[in-house]
Amino acid sequence: MTTLKLHGLDLSGHSHRAQLFLSLLGLEAEVIRVDLLNGAHKQPEFLAKNLFGQIPVLEDGETVIADSNAILVYLAQKYDQSGNWYPKDPQTAAEIQRFLSVAAGPVANGPASARLVNVFKAQLDHERAISIAHAMLSVLDQHLEGREWLVGDHPTIADIANYTYIAHAPEGGVSLEAYPQVRNWLARIEQLPGFVAMPSTAVGLAS
Repeated sequence: MTTLKLHGLDLSGHSHRAQLFLSLLGLEAEVIRVDLLNGAHKQPEFLAKNLFGQIPVLEDGETVIADSNAILVYLAQKYDQSGNWYPKDPQTAAEIQRFLSVAAGPVANGPASARLVNVFKAQLDHERAISIAHAMLSVLDQHLEGREWLVGDHPTIADIANYTYIAHAPEGGVSLEAYPQVRNWLARIEQLPGFVAMPSTAVGLAS
């Protein structure tokens, strides 16, 4: 019986990046759905796992890890025997951290926020989120020119952290049409052994 438990939501991109990485590592985890609509993430039982009241949360026996990027780092360091997903040399680790910051910054404020408006009716500035998304995608498309992966010559947690919300950007009204390098990068991730998709929502440009 697995000791891994992932508390999340199937339509949460943050939850999906953790679930995707678990699958890519060949790890089984019990997925526990958190009822965000009814405020389960703000109840004492959940707040004991994450004081910020956010998903996802990973439990590995007695160890509790909150925040999707932190979960990626934890899983890579504990369970990736190859060391490829989060190499330890300082330069590569720093470059990966740079893209974890992109996932927590421009991606969260851009395509993720735009999708929140369409999928969950969040009260956010939709046009601003779309503008941030396109600015980020333009830079990312240039970065991926002549590259297969965001960092180095093989996939890392940098790719996993940024994949989901960019792949589902059309649900927020953000077209990927003008970004061929980004679309090719998404396709390469989707071809990795163990890849699992997040369910699509027929809203925005995906409707």
